[in-house]
Amino acid sequence: MDFTPTQEQTAARDLAARIFGDLSTHERLVAAGTGTDAELWKALCAAGLPGAAEDIGLLGLVLLLEEQGRTTAQVPFAATCVYGVLAVAGHGTDEQRARLLPALGEGTAVATGAFPARGGVQVLAPDRLTGSVPLVPWLRDATHVLVPDADRGLWFVRTADAEVTDVETTAPWSAGRLVLSGTPGERLGGAGAYESVLALGRTAFAGLQAGVCAGSLARAVEHTSAREQFGRPLSTNQGVLLRAADAYMDTEAIRVTAYEAAWRLDEGLDAAAEVLTAAWWASEAGRRVVHAGQHLHGGTGADLDHPVHRHFLWGRQLDAYLGCGPELLAELGQLLAQEPATAPDPVLTKEPVRESR
Repeated sequence: MDFTPTQEQTAARDLAARIFGDLSTHERLVAAGTGTDAELWKALCAAGLPGAAEDIGLLGLVLLLEEQGRTTAQVPFAATCVYGVLAVAGHGTDEQRARLLPALGEGTAVATGAFPARGGVQVLAPDRLTGSVPLVPWLRDATHVLVPDADRGLWFVRTADAEVTDVETTAPWSAGRLVLSGTPGERLGGAGAYESVLALGRTAFAGLQAGVCAGSLARAVEHTSAREQFGRPLSTNQGVLLRAADAYMDTEAIRVTAYEAAWRLDEGLDAAAEVLTAAWWASEAGRRVVHAGQHLHGGTGADLDHPVHRHFLWGRQLDAYLGCGPELLAELGQLLAQEPATAPDPVLTKEPVRESR
């Protein structure tokens, strides 16, 4: 495995870091409230970053999403890249790619996904869908939503043709409830497309969680280094040091497992276990890190208007979106149980040579 970014991935990451850093400030996030920052989204699209997801691969996208997570930038970047650009590029027909990818890359079309599948959508006719999905992130911003049916077939649906009602979640993700009543949809991909897109989504949002955790920890380090108690910085207290060290190790575990899953998917290797591992770390460890970030701020961390609280909200929402730890572990256990046992290495099982005396 080689996680070293290519020149194209590095350039895209640096550009994303600059745009997010300049425009996703605390003041602008407060002004945006629970909605999307339209100016930031316009800047990202003008820089070609959503469309670049097809060229820089999933590992490159994970690097970009880390930068979004650091600033908790309120734009449907992850959703559009995964459920729009990568889904269409990987599973669309030539006609679908030619029609949909330019608009998704330019930002005139915004995509999201009703993932993971909950079995609430049925196919009424060859191109008509019915059912509902109680929560879809970024749905209120989307022009298209990728919907799995009960048989895990994928359908691209125009939100203008569906019923969308607002749903407020922990994080300000412009979420909504999707209701389909004989709504037209177009098939995207065939067998295995759902599993492929689900793996992309889990890996990408794990990368987003790595950035959210890194940003939370950076704020905690800054706070505890500047805040003094009994004449010395809080960061010199052993309890603070240990809590921060644990959060750092958890953040690195989220990052490296997301990198591994993304790299394997980019290389066309089997990555089912690695994707579930990354999702588990992002869910379980991500929750620990954002709690630690808030606790290390002391009373300040209880301020709902403080920037670290936004990381807490995003971390908990990503924890819920990726799936709780026991569910992911159960899925991983089922996967491992289905794998054939590996034959023992004859070198390792060979009887040791006994020396004569």
